[in-house]
Amino acid sequence: MSINLSRFAAPAAAMSLAVAFAAPASAQQAQQAPTWAKICSKVGETDICNVQYSIVTNTGQLVTGVNLLQSKGATSRRIFQVAVPSGRYIPEGIKVKIDNGKENTLPYSLCLPDRCLAEIPLSEGLVKALKGGGEVTLTSTNFRAQKNPVKVSLNGFTASFDGPPLKRDEVQNRNQKIGEELKRKAKETADKLKAAQEAAKSGN
Repeated sequence: MSINLSRFAAPAAAMSLAVAFAAPASAQQAQQAPTWAKICSKVGETDICNVQYSIVTNTGQLVTGVNLLQSKGATSRRIFQVAVPSGRYIPEGIKVKIDNGKENTLPYSLCLPDRCLAEIPLSEGLVKALKGGGEVTLTSTNFRAQKNPVKVSLNGFTASFDGPPLKRDEVQNRNQKIGEELKRKAKETADKLKAAQEAAKSGN
């Protein structure tokens, strides 16, 4: 299934608003497992919901994050946002392809020290395409002109998008478990490195 994303170029105001809405979620994403989840909060007179998916390394560094942001109230916006590590080649944008459909380009809106953000308005057509797909491939190009494709499973997307948001205690428990898992993986990596160093010393 394919959808033409290029005609949904986001205005600067919408981009700025999306970054502001995504800031709390982006900070949180470094502690999230790669599963779809809906998290809602209230900022002033605006209700904001973010359906998000994040892939991180064992040390918690962002690989790719996807945010579907919707706000109601004083401010009304619907934004589809992708976050990738910094050091990207900006003119290339982020290529988006659902299953074997047409590849479209998501333009970058902002680069921060630890990530670059690309976004467009979230249309009903895009939501429908995501719901009907099996996976979405997001490809960014780094400053060495190397393409970095990342596949994001759409399993569980529809349930998260249409279902209720996680409760506060569910979010806290989820983050705690993921934080513990990241610590465990980091310790395993450190232990393996230490063992390799000891083995190298013994070999000398």
